[in-house]
Amino acid sequence: MAGEDEAASDGSERRRVSSLESSFRPDSVVLAVVAIAVAGLGLRLVGLGARPFHWDEARVGYWALRFLDTGAYQYRPVAGGPLLYLLDRALFAALGVSERIARLPVAVLGGALPLVALLFREYLDDAETVLFAAVLAVQPLLLYYSRFLRGDVPLALFALASVGFALRAWNRRSRRDAYAAAVALPLAASASGFVAGYLVCWAVAWVLVVDQRSVASDRGTSVRAIPIAVRERLAGTATPAARAGLLAVGVTAFLFAPRSGPGVDVGLYDPTTLHLAFYEGTVGAFRRLVGVRIVHRFPDGTHAFLPYVGDAAGLLVSAALPVFLPGVATTLWTRYAPSRRPLVEGVGYWGLAAVVVFPTLSEVSAPWTLVHVVVPLSLPAAVGLAAILRRGVAAASRADVDAAARTEVDAGTVVAVVLVLVAVGAQTGAVVAADVYGPSDRSNELAQFAQPSDDLEGLESAARDVADGDPATVEVRYVGPSFHVPADRTTRYPPVDDTWGNRLPLPWYFESAGADTGSVANVSSFDSAERNGSAPPIVVADPSDRDALAERLGPEYEPESYRLGLWNREVIVFVADAASESSDASRGDGDPPERMRSSATLGRGQRKPIASICSWYRLRMVTSVTCATSATSRWVFFSLQSSDAA
Repeated sequence: MAGEDEAASDGSERRRVSSLESSFRPDSVVLAVVAIAVAGLGLRLVGLGARPFHWDEARVGYWALRFLDTGAYQYRPVAGGPLLYLLDRALFAALGVSERIARLPVAVLGGALPLVALLFREYLDDAETVLFAAVLAVQPLLLYYSRFLRGDVPLALFALASVGFALRAWNRRSRRDAYAAAVALPLAASASGFVAGYLVCWAVAWVLVVDQRSVASDRGTSVRAIPIAVRERLAGTATPAARAGLLAVGVTAFLFAPRSGPGVDVGLYDPTTLHLAFYEGTVGAFRRLVGVRIVHRFPDGTHAFLPYVGDAAGLLVSAALPVFLPGVATTLWTRYAPSRRPLVEGVGYWGLAAVVVFPTLSEVSAPWTLVHVVVPLSLPAAVGLAAILRRGVAAASRADVDAAARTEVDAGTVVAVVLVLVAVGAQTGAVVAADVYGPSDRSNELAQFAQPSDDLEGLESAARDVADGDPATVEVRYVGPSFHVPADRTTRYPPVDDTWGNRLPLPWYFESAGADTGSVANVSSFDSAERNGSAPPIVVADPSDRDALAERLGPEYEPESYRLGLWNREVIVFVADAASESSDASRGDGDPPERMRSSATLGRGQRKPIASICSWYRLRMVTSVTCATSATSRWVFFSLQSSDAA
């Protein structure tokens, strides 16, 4: 008996050790997804400071600098959510000020997108999970706007994560996942006011999934059973639900609460106004968002519906076809397939609704709205692409038919699958090469109008060299009614005069250089302001004032034009020779600039070699992508049908 007990004890010990080893054994899918995320992060960090700041980026960067300087901040829906201001202020204080540092939070959060695919492993197989992560890592729209100081990619990340955590909490009855979802949703709201669009898309997707099941299979029985199922599932969860709710409210209050300083009387860290800060961070923030984005938007803030949606659809075809086409095809297939996959179907509906919702909510027709379309459509697209891959592998390795038949049927299948995959890779690579890392000009489909076409690093260097740290001394003077801010209005804290917006993105560059600025309404006022003969080292004006200012400033100032937008936004900047020379000396003849060289230095009619190569590459790829489009849709449906049959 003793021997039997000892043997049983040894067997039990071995089972415990085996179980412990298996729990720590690396998961190949997790390792693959982590590797994809690391590679995606690298793609986002390379040359992160190369592109000049877009106007929206400059606005966020400028007010983050003012937040760092004064400690004052208050949520303003017109300027975006508070998340990027809080992150940039902390990074500026710790690492210094630069475009690369300013964009770093978005790049890191964008690099984390592939990791969210792991939250959906209960609904996806291994191949679908890895492909989902890969699409989120390299899709050109996500890659471009992960290198851009806007809240769209952080919003998409936290919104997708909140759905993943909520599903895990529901299925596993997991309190930890419920708390994670409660934190992710306020983070999404703090990234951008576009979170309202997600709520609309989620509601549409849920209604369509429930309605389809009810109509197709049980004539409304499942709909009537939903309240009962929800009540049973939530029974006994009052305490965890209350904790999750309090956690969500606490995170929301912390993110949206004002910080006191010049122009802001209420602050989160002021004990005497803490209750008011809590109100402003919750109810007050909601009222501000509704007031700015809904109530006061009509009628002046509205726009035509069809042109915006048409622009979005056109850009989806040209820049996101490998996601858009299989994503739509897979969503339609899962809707009518014999074996249903509600998650794939619902997320597909979410993406299709976003094609209409976000261009409608946006005040301008801009490519960044499609970030909110591509992210949800990436999941059904990954399912469809995985089905195509499985079809190709099965065709290549089939051994249950005679050799002659296999040679004819399987070779055609393999060739078709290879052509589809080559087209997908070619289109993605072409857009990444030409638009994500290409020049900022009108040929770049991912760039929006407010993206400067010329490099501004030399101007920033000149401003840094002449900055003396004395607020009483103006180093930069704006001239002209379109740039002039009246003396009774400040640019040190919001709100600012409308003409301040006409200066963008220059305020970021001058503020980060430490240069003090001033303005006059016209050239005559410039004469009065500089009547002592000591003009500031840098003068910014409209091109129409070039001759008049050149006559007054003399040959000691070198004029240069800068294109602050993709078209119809040009300024003339006069820089004193001393500032220009010191800027060149401080940079050094042998040190290449951080940012891309200005296209102006190559001549207006010339193209950069890389741009010409990328354009040629894209032209060559368009033919293959077009030819493969019909094959892609056909093979998505056929492959999904084969998967269901298997």
